[in-house]
Amino acid sequence: MKEKMRINKYISHNTVYSRREADQLLTDGLVKVNGQVVTDLSMQVSHEDKVQVKGRPVKDKSEEMYTVIVYNKAKGELVTKKDPKGRKTIYDTLPSKYKHFLPVGRLDFSSEGVLLLSDSVDIVNALMHSDLERVYKLKVNGFITQKVIDAMNGGLKLVDATAGAHEKTKIKEMDFAPFINYQIISNGRNYSKLKVIITEGKNRELRRFFGNFNLDILDLKRLEYGGVSLNNLPTGKSRYLSKEEYRDLRKYLKEQDKLKLDE
Repeated sequence: MKEKMRINKYISHNTVYSRREADQLLTDGLVKVNGQVVTDLSMQVSHEDKVQVKGRPVKDKSEEMYTVIVYNKAKGELVTKKDPKGRKTIYDTLPSKYKHFLPVGRLDFSSEGVLLLSDSVDIVNALMHSDLERVYKLKVNGFITQKVIDAMNGGLKLVDATAGAHEKTKIKEMDFAPFINYQIISNGRNYSKLKVIITEGKNRELRRFFGNFNLDILDLKRLEYGGVSLNNLPTGKSRYLSKEEYRDLRKYLKEQDKLKLDE
């Protein structure tokens, strides 16, 4: 049996509908699971269930050959299919043929750089919950003190990690693993620049980490995700993975599958 997920997430992953639109379709009685009308928004389904929306079967894309693209996200774009406030999303910029592609994690509204997307739910989930290295270039509004350096080296556990978080966040506590590596490019009273490497992708993780030391991130750009970089890709443009990048991805996924079997 494959992993189950909420019905709205399943519909969003496999169609052009957003999760909010999927909720409305459920409320309107336009969704069937295994031939039965479903209105329960909390229902869980697996890839083995037969889901229909407005009488049309939802084709599960997880079993197909997958495609992965790299997108150079611009500042001022949301990583979501649609925004209730009408703000710009990555799908307003991406070519229409990628409207059903799913993002691997998020970059917030003010961040830019490498964003991976795929047409496979399983690939997205595998990459999102991986320990692949994420490389970022940051600019903060102050001095990098020894306390910051100690936390980058040794990790950090916060009961209140709301500094730097979204104002409506429900995530209060957070543990930060030690950074894999970091480089202080410049260190000054007004602002400092760093290059950091982490392996987690928690909610606004870096903004929360530095926010704990009263440092606001002025600029945040993701340079790499799992060894995949922009390769001079212009802002707002996308590209397919190279043969070498696909090879490395397949190798990584096979290694992860083997580890699961050995557990």
